[in-house]
Order: sequence, then C-alpha cells, then structure tokens
Amino acid sequence: MNKQPMKSLKYLLYLLLFALAGLAVYYVYPEKKLPEQAKADRIVVLKSKRQLQLYEKDKLLKTYTISLGRNPVGHKKYEGDNKTPEGRYSISKRGTHDVYHKYLYISYPNHNDVLDAAIAGKDPGGAILLHGANKKYSFLNKLHRWKDWTRGCIAVTNEEIDELYQAVVVGTIIDIKP
Repeated sequence: MNKQPMKSLKYLLYLLLFALAGLAVYYVYPEKKLPEQAKADRIVVLKSKRQLQLYEKDKLLKTYTISLGRNPVGHKKYEGDNKTPEGRYSISKRGTHDVYHKYLYISYPNHNDVLDAAIAGKDPGGAILLHGANKKYSFLNKLHRWKDWTRGCIAVTNEEIDELYQAVVVGTIIDIKP
C-alpha cells in the first residue's frame, strides 16, 4: 500500500486548516480605534497603497485600509469609468445611506473635472463618496478590502466609517493621490 497519496492529502488538509485559521484571525482581530475626541482637518488617500490617512494639525491620527473603484489606476474622467478621482477635494456633506451605512460626500467633480469631461463629450459623473460596506455584504467586514469593488468611491468598514463620521466635518480637505 502506497502511503504517499495519504501523506499528501494530510498535508493539504493541514494547510487548508492553517489558512482558515489565519483568515479567522484576520477577520476578528481588533484594529486600533481612533480616539473619540479626534477631529481631523485633512484626509490623504494613497490609491496605490490602498490607504487613507487621517490627520489633525499635521499629526497622523490613523491609517485605514481601503477599497477603490473597480478600475483604480488613473484619474476619474467620466461617469461609468469606475475610477476613483485624483486631486484635491473637500468633504461637502455627510449622511446615512440606504445601501452603504454612512457616507462622507467628496466634492467631485470640480471645475476642471467638468471641463475635461465636456471636452471629451462625456458626463463627469458625481456621487463620489467615502462610505462603509454595502449593507447586504457587511458580514464580510474587513474582507471587502481584498478587491476594488466600488464604482469610484472609497470604501472602509462600517465600524471605520462610524469613526470617520465622528472625526470629519464638512469642509475637511481630502487629497487623493495616485
């Protein structure tokens, strides 16, 4: 009787169990909380690193892992390109959302975005949000970060958007970098 296939199967089973345990730890491992009294005056998004950095008076308060638009490389040019804009914007309003828990509305499109889209004969689009997870899939929690899935928005977990909602006021600058 050849014991090699049995040994290989046992090895694969252990590997699968180890991977599932790692996934479970990632899913439930608590992340550092933003202090409740924190008030941000600037947000920096580093698209290539999938990071959102929250600042108060040039002091980094917290870094968040984010998801972007499905087509994340480059600046948003028009409605439907699934790109996340790049440039300096501001938070123009805040609210709750039927689909995405809470949101911070980003002031895209600006004057240049509108002109660029008009020259191309396109609609620049709008409704670019910093928002939580889709309520139907909120059980995924941090796992949503593994894929860029929005239509151009910036997504964090629902717990994280609750923190950001407390710390960010209308008018806060958001710099979105490649």
